[in-house]
Amino acid sequence: MDKENDHKQDVIDDDLYEELDEEELYELVEEERQKALARAREEKEPKPKRPFPKWAFWLIAIVMVFNVAALLPRTFSIPAIDFLITSAQLSTQEDIQAYKEAVVVVETEDGKGTGFAFREDGTILTNHHVIEGEETVTVAFPEQGLFHAEVQETYPSIDLAVLKTEADTSFPHLELANEADADAEEPVYFVGNPLRFDGIANEGTIVGPILLDDWEEEVLMLEAPVYRGNSGSPVITPDGKVIGVIFATLNHDEHGRVGLFVPIDLFYELR
Repeated sequence: MDKENDHKQDVIDDDLYEELDEEELYELVEEERQKALARAREEKEPKPKRPFPKWAFWLIAIVMVFNVAALLPRTFSIPAIDFLITSAQLSTQEDIQAYKEAVVVVETEDGKGTGFAFREDGTILTNHHVIEGEETVTVAFPEQGLFHAEVQETYPSIDLAVLKTEADTSFPHLELANEADADAEEPVYFVGNPLRFDGIANEGTIVGPILLDDWEEEVLMLEAPVYRGNSGSPVITPDGKVIGVIFATLNHDEHGRVGLFVPIDLFYELR
C-alpha cells in the first residue's frame, strides 16, 4: 500500500493508478462469474428437443469475444494486461515459485502492502510507510498462512522497517545481497501484492541512480510495471539475491514512469 506521506508527495504519482480501475475490473469479473453460474443452472434444466443451430452458437461466441475486447481497454491499459500475463509466465519457473513463498502480504487497518522474509526465523523487511504508526501487524505467507508480527526496527529516512513474526517455526526466506552492485539495464525480478492481487511476479531493468529532492542518499530507478501495493517488494537479481526494496514510483522527464527502490546498501549502513 502506497501512503501519501508529505515527504514523498513529489515522488509518488497518484495519477498513474487511474489507468487501472480495479473496481471496474472486479465488477466485470463478478458479472461474468454470475453469468457463468446462470448458464450452469440452465444446463441442468431440461433442454428443449429442438437442437440449437451451430451457426447461432458461433455467432453468439463471436459477439461475446468482441464485447469483452471492447470492455478491456476501458478497464485495463495494455501494460496492465501485460503485467498479469508476464506474472503468469514467470510463475511457472521454479526459482520464481521459491521467491514467491518468502514474500508476504503485510496487513494493517489502513490497507496492505508487501514484505519478504530474509531470515529463516521469519524476520521480514518492508517499507516504513506500509507499517507507519503500528506496533504489530498481520503478515500472510503463501504456504504457512497468517501470523502476527511485531515492528522491531524502523528507518524512516530510507523508508524501511523490520518485522519479526511471533512464531517458533522455519520460514522460506530470501538472501540479501552484500551490495546493490547491479549494472544499468540489468534484468531483475520483483514479487509483490499490487492492487488487489497477491503474489504477482514481474521483471524489469535497472535504469540507474537518482537523488530525490528530500533524500540524502541516492536510490535506484527501475523500468518495470510497479503499481499500488508493490511497496515492500524485493528486487531480485537472476542469481536470487535481493539488492533492494521497492518503495514508490516516479514520472521521470527522460525515462517516463519508473519504479524506485532502496538499495540494500542503505539498509546495512543504518543497522
